[in-house]
Amino acid sequence: MRIASLLRTRGEKVAVADGATGGLIAAALLTVPGALDFFVGGGVVYSFRARDVLFGLPPEAYKGMRGASEEYALLQARSIRENFSADWGLAESGSVGGGSSHPTGADAGTSCAAVVGPNWEWSTVTETGSDERIANMEAFTRAALKYFEECLNELA
Repeated sequence: MRIASLLRTRGEKVAVADGATGGLIAAALLTVPGALDFFVGGGVVYSFRARDVLFGLPPEAYKGMRGASEEYALLQARSIRENFSADWGLAESGSVGGGSSHPTGADAGTSCAAVVGPNWEWSTVTETGSDERIANMEAFTRAALKYFEECLNELA
């Protein structure tokens, strides 16, 4: 995986906050042998309880935000980076669909990914237009990893 190579070359590490991807972003990074060289940890933020435990932010930090938004994904990326003392924070928040509705009403097939690193904050939206849960999880994971790689390449 090119991300692993880029991070290893730079001597940097990443922490991941998976949302609608359900852990697939972290799992993809962990398929690389020796992932401990560049991956410090993270978690699946799939409930308000998980969010509160993983990020440790006061409720006011989320005031006016809704999940599956760029602003929310950026807050998650900042928090995971800081809490895990990583160089990079990668976060995804979205609505995968499949018959269940998102707590904030976000449309199924919508994902926001955010990358926060040294002097860098970036976010993007992916829309599949689909209600296919597993396909959306895969698409959101691929998009987040692709954007993370683009950020690393841009700063190389």
